[in-house]
Amino acid sequence: MTQQHDGTDAVPPAGPQHPQHPQHGGVRLDAVEDAVAAIAAGRPVVVVDDEGRENEGDLIFAASKATPELMAFTIRYSSGVICCPMPGAMLDRLEIPLMTPHNRDAYRTAYTISVDARDGTTTGISAADRARTVKVLADSATEPWELTRPGHVFPLRYREGGVLVRRGHTEAAVDLARMAGLTPAGVLVEVVNDDGTMKRAGELREFADEHGLLMISIEDLVRYRRRTENLVERVAETRLPTRHGAFTAYGYRTTTDGTEHVALVYGEDGADALSGPEPVLTRVHSECLTGDVFGSERCDCGPQLDEALDLIAAEGRGVVVYLRGHEGRGIGLVAKLQAYQLQDGGRDTVDANLDLGLPADARHYGTATQVLKDLKVESVRLLTNNPDKVANLEEYGVPVAERVPLTMRPNDHNLAYLLAKRDRMGHDLPGLPDHVGAPATGTDVPVDPRTGARPTDQDGDHA
Repeated sequence: MTQQHDGTDAVPPAGPQHPQHPQHGGVRLDAVEDAVAAIAAGRPVVVVDDEGRENEGDLIFAASKATPELMAFTIRYSSGVICCPMPGAMLDRLEIPLMTPHNRDAYRTAYTISVDARDGTTTGISAADRARTVKVLADSATEPWELTRPGHVFPLRYREGGVLVRRGHTEAAVDLARMAGLTPAGVLVEVVNDDGTMKRAGELREFADEHGLLMISIEDLVRYRRRTENLVERVAETRLPTRHGAFTAYGYRTTTDGTEHVALVYGEDGADALSGPEPVLTRVHSECLTGDVFGSERCDCGPQLDEALDLIAAEGRGVVVYLRGHEGRGIGLVAKLQAYQLQDGGRDTVDANLDLGLPADARHYGTATQVLKDLKVESVRLLTNNPDKVANLEEYGVPVAERVPLTMRPNDHNLAYLLAKRDRMGHDLPGLPDHVGAPATGTDVPVDPRTGARPTDQDGDHA
């Protein structure tokens, strides 16, 4: 941040940075670990959310590091509405309730009643007064009577689990403060142009560069947390005899939202059989009630799961990680049925999701990699036809030594779906026809994946 001509002191410039990389609509972003270091040092960072959400950038810094100078800079380049995100436990202790019990905000931003520090302030509106209020909020020794209501600072109620459960600036601010080793309370404010309009990605990058600030995205913060934090716990282990053979089932629960997952391990020694340098034959399978249980022919998930279990049993060593919460590529069971309804009317699988206002694919595999690491898996031979799944596992720290194709045939009910997967989502599906009604371009005879031959079908709803 440069020296301001209004006489306010400059904030120390950002320190050395990791290489920058395009991540937000082609706009250069900085490394999350550098942003955490900046927060710890008392510097603000620019945080952008998703282009399909608010598509805005906020200045964020740790509440415990607030100074009159930093607050003055923040007010100067923002809307001037100073918010202080905090965990619910801190707000409850300070007896600060929600502004309304019926939140109708489009993004459910949890505003509380506004406050001022009772002592050390005048009217409450100056930069010095608001910096004082923010520091009082962040002080664990503060008592409820030390805050007057209403005031000029708006605390926000953080959702437990942070950006992993709600991708908002509220959660990003608290997560960054916590990751920096500070009191989990932040300050945020929207960055605006001189005419009062919101700055967008390119303008935010220019603003950050002009003032020596780092800029990150909430999406990168999500990835960073999934990669660096332990977010699953093993809660069960039992024998599970199946028609494919005798497996050991390990039950897992995510610590952020309680979602339950299962790992089916084949081998006499259970999870101990998976350790060591030899890559483990692995299937990461997304939950599909319609395909796995009901035998739906609109996807080939059930047959893929069966084939994966058979191949792992034949191998004598391997694991299926069964991920809950991935129904319909992560949009949920009922939404998947609604998407099917749109497909009945001629939409493809991608456009059907988008027409519902949902992502084409909302899944991530950070949970799967954490399960694999808990099972001491060092690298995998991954049963999938989806190159993106390979990249995703490697991004979260599980090396993929080989992609082993699955060999399910298309049928009259899923061919259009598979073609959309191939043509619009990049799945590796040789042998399919060019379009519905055209002859196949390759053999329709399945090939044993262990021979290295290529498949004639795709990885279903959950490739």
